[in-house]
Amino acid sequence: MLRHLTILNVTLVRDLDLEFEPGMTVVTGETGAGKSIMLDALSLALGSRADSNMLAVDADRAEINATFELGHNQQARQWLRARELGEEEDCILRRVINRDGRSRAFINGVPSTLADVSELGSLLADIHSQHEHQSLLKPDTHRRLLDEFGSLTGLADEVASLYGRHREAATDLARLTGNAQEGTARLQLLSYQADELEALAVTAQETSDLEAEQKRLTNAEDITTSLLAVIDSCSENEEVNVSDLLRQSVDRLAAIGDDALGPVIELLASSRIQVDEAIDDLQRLSSHYEADPARLREVESRLDSIYDIARKHRVRPEELPSQLNRISEEIEALAGIEDRVELLTAELTRHEQDYQKAAARLSSARRDSGTRLAAAVTARLGALGMSEARLTVEMSPRDGAAPHPHGGESVEFRVTTNPRQPARALARVASGGELSRLSLAIQVVAADTSEVPTLVFDEVDVGIGGGIAEVVGAQLRELGRKAQIICVTHLPQVAAQGHHHLHVSKSTSADEANTQVRRLTDDDSRIEEISRMLGGLRPTKQSVAHARQMFVTGQDPKPA
Repeated sequence: MLRHLTILNVTLVRDLDLEFEPGMTVVTGETGAGKSIMLDALSLALGSRADSNMLAVDADRAEINATFELGHNQQARQWLRARELGEEEDCILRRVINRDGRSRAFINGVPSTLADVSELGSLLADIHSQHEHQSLLKPDTHRRLLDEFGSLTGLADEVASLYGRHREAATDLARLTGNAQEGTARLQLLSYQADELEALAVTAQETSDLEAEQKRLTNAEDITTSLLAVIDSCSENEEVNVSDLLRQSVDRLAAIGDDALGPVIELLASSRIQVDEAIDDLQRLSSHYEADPARLREVESRLDSIYDIARKHRVRPEELPSQLNRISEEIEALAGIEDRVELLTAELTRHEQDYQKAAARLSSARRDSGTRLAAAVTARLGALGMSEARLTVEMSPRDGAAPHPHGGESVEFRVTTNPRQPARALARVASGGELSRLSLAIQVVAADTSEVPTLVFDEVDVGIGGGIAEVVGAQLRELGRKAQIICVTHLPQVAAQGHHHLHVSKSTSADEANTQVRRLTDDDSRIEEISRMLGGLRPTKQSVAHARQMFVTGQDPKPA
């Protein structure tokens, strides 16, 4: 339950520190005093969207802290435990909103996403707005309320999840089937390309080797001429050659007989040996560079074939072996597409069967819950002065057999205010006042089955008065025995039945207005506020007496 709420710089609230207790707490005050501001602030702490316009005029930031006592709220405890956000008895939600519109959210001091705060907040408190009767005209709201009433949210989520799996498998199958139809022509093309590449049988290194050989064969005559010229100058020239000159030099220095020339003589002798070895290599290689027109034509023809296929595949010649591997892999994939279609078809059938089973369970549970919800709301309507009204929950099978994310049927609340008339859609039957009471009856019934420990009602009693207002107060007080109820109200009949009472007022000065909240702890102060709510600027003996009687009648022993 909500234990503590602090609000800083939210519209008219500068600094507010509130403690809350079990049971039913009523919040009253003059129109415009800011009764709903603290509920707006609580909504922010629970993860609603922020707006910089909610900041006090001269404030740079607003801050809200809400402390919840977890008690027996196992869902919230499990949620926090799963995310390692603390296992203490209390849970603290903190929201900070800056003037530039940015906001930050914290769970037990840990920065958290707004989605996480909202998810946790839905397990801690449920806020019923005075405007909810507008959404009551939408069938989606009917389905949600029915599922919440019957505790079917988990099963509905399972159906939605199974629908998602079915849709994903159906999409994959449609794409794969389309690929299979296009695959035949593609497979023929790839097979032709693979045969062509396999026949070519080119290797990654072959092209560079052939290009080098082509260059050598093309220039064979010039290369041979150069080699012979070098051989001649080094050894075969009869007049002068390098080898003879080195030999003569060695003999001349050796004849001197000076040991100091030994190293030089060795170098010259070694040089002659290297020259002779080079000449032998050149003589051997000269035959390698002999012109071979037939081989040149063969090399050039091979290169032309490689270049042509490389251009056709738009790759470099050395990439042709890799291209063959890619084509072979695609051929293998296309060849197995029929097997995958068969597997995916079986998978789709399995998903549809799982969906249909879950949807059937949901439909059955919804029918049972619909009967109970209709009976409970109809009973509440009788107590709210609509004794002739009857609520029915209509469930219509959806068109076609295809799975739907919300199950196999649409849900619609219908009502009749006259037993002689058939049940019709709410928008066509209920007047504004009737719709408000219908909305309140549904909210009270839904809250009675809710597992959320804190239920907030923000002026849901608008348009109700007299004895009906007393009934509304009694119903809310009854709910206060099993949950914490916080109710913003303008009706004295409701205020008189609260276990606790907060009074909201607004003080003004020359430059600002400020909302304040005072806890009314004694009977006299509460009776005085109820007297004010009954009407009149100043309490009279009659209004005070009426308020006292209303208060005494509305009170019973406080909850433990």
